[in-house]
Amino acid sequence: MEEAQSPVDLKQLNEARVWASEVMEKRPYRIKFFSEFEVQLKKHNVTSVLELGSGPGFLASHLLSETANLEYTAYDFSEAMHYLAKERLGKNSNRVNFIVGSFKEENWGANLGKFNAVITMQAAHELRHKEKVLTLFKSVKNLLKENGIFLYCDHFYGKSGMQNNNLYMSTFEQEQCLVQAGFFGIAKLLSIGTLNFWFAATKNS
Repeated sequence: MEEAQSPVDLKQLNEARVWASEVMEKRPYRIKFFSEFEVQLKKHNVTSVLELGSGPGFLASHLLSETANLEYTAYDFSEAMHYLAKERLGKNSNRVNFIVGSFKEENWGANLGKFNAVITMQAAHELRHKEKVLTLFKSVKNLLKENGIFLYCDHFYGKSGMQNNNLYMSTFEQEQCLVQAGFFGIAKLLSIGTLNFWFAATKNS
């Protein structure tokens, strides 16, 4: 399969900083998704979180400011993004375990441990082809503790969404990918702009 090339090199600090400065302006509704992450973590009494593609720390900043005693692991392939996240988090950066790694690599999650929740916001498409997402979701399931949850938010392909059918999944494909990865209780909780937010669990309640 031919991967879609990223227009931005997020490993470069200057390009990462520009991306971070523009992303909330382009999609100010992202804050509504941050709030939904918060709601779900509190609803399910989550104490340990792994964020995949944690970027410049927007989601981490929201969750750590609103949730006490949360063990937070931020996983990103870019040292530059972690640098920006530490700037944004300030003192709260001491509550975060920052790990540099790529979920495109084989066995990327082997030494990460287990978590109550894995969360990801606008990052899964960085696999650069939608056919790789199922493998990612299966890896995520293996990182979750019993009764763990997966909160997945990303762009969708379609009439009101993104237009690259190789890079982005349709809403139906997103749901089916979660099913095929072995998750239960799958539900689309929020859809705004070009983003869908999904809930999935390791066990059927």
